[in-house]
Amino acid sequence: MVDGLEGLRVPEELSARVPAEQRGPGRGRDDVRLLVSRGEAVSHHAFRELPALLRAGDVLVVNTSPTLAAAVDGRLGPEPGGEPVVVHFSTRGDDGRWAVELRSPEPSGSTRPRAGGPAGAVVRLPGGGRLTLAGPLTPGSGRLWWARAYGDVPGLLGRYGRPIRYGYTERDQPLSAYQTVFARPSPDGGGSAEMPSAGRPFTAGLVAELAARGVWIAPLSLHTGVASAEAHEPPYPERFEVPAATAALVNAARATGGRVIAVGTTVVRALESAAVAGPVGAGAPARAGRGWTDLVVTPARGVRVVDGLLTGLHEPEASHLLMLEAVAGRAALRSAYAAAVRDRYLWHEFGDVHLLLPEEKGHRARCGSNSG
Repeated sequence: MVDGLEGLRVPEELSARVPAEQRGPGRGRDDVRLLVSRGEAVSHHAFRELPALLRAGDVLVVNTSPTLAAAVDGRLGPEPGGEPVVVHFSTRGDDGRWAVELRSPEPSGSTRPRAGGPAGAVVRLPGGGRLTLAGPLTPGSGRLWWARAYGDVPGLLGRYGRPIRYGYTERDQPLSAYQTVFARPSPDGGGSAEMPSAGRPFTAGLVAELAARGVWIAPLSLHTGVASAEAHEPPYPERFEVPAATAALVNAARATGGRVIAVGTTVVRALESAAVAGPVGAGAPARAGRGWTDLVVTPARGVRVVDGLLTGLHEPEASHLLMLEAVAGRAALRSAYAAAVRDRYLWHEFGDVHLLLPEEKGHRARCGSNSG
């Protein structure tokens, strides 16, 4: 937790329960609010105003990982019968195994936590598929387990899976509601167990307007695993790739005074994981890279490549807030989150978004509203 947010309470009614486009006639994905931080200065906008808040030569780096229908019903134990479980497929390992989370189904259609394991247990899946549980993903944490899958998992998810849903949402949504405009299929059928949600409010029209204003869009991929809405654990190792063209564009922009704005914490993690090791500073170059990252960005580590961040609103206990503090500073975060609660912004993947930009010289701290 970030110091200064200990007493912050996010009322339950500020959880976004349905996507923005379902909140009224004529609404679209970009009908969310945008909280903007420049140091301790806070201003309030519609997300559609984003192009006017950026400058020609800025680069938005986006995550192109597609969201998987990663939740599948199963039965734990031998036939007939067995314990009903919901399997959340999190991450595919290099050896073909999958990191999975087993959860207990709720009558509402959501799920609740359950203990993982036991080792050697078999989970029966639709269509004749099955999993054999091997052991915890990390020692001391039994929530995610490695499992050997028998059968075509991408095919299984495509036929029987549905998006992972948390209890604060109102109802199941189609997979299309969890895909961003930037999502691109992976050659191996891989993707993210949970949507890279910072990119969700973007539409094709907004992307075109950004391009017309001289703002660059640069892609990378990081396949997100299962998060924990209950435990607020740090992220597990995840697969990423920063293309050479993206690294070159980021470095060219910085050389000419452009700002590098990460669309989502996943993008920060990928860029910073690929960056050359060395002292933190504005001159550290972006680098192409691919592989696995277990990097946790903290204020002590700092950021080497990223100047700003567009992200959702995170629970006060979430480990992601350490990354936000590394980007913008503790005072900026305290000011922004107090304003978000006071002005009733919406939290979670279907909620409002927060843009953290570098503090402008001579810009006095304030808290106000802008219409443009």
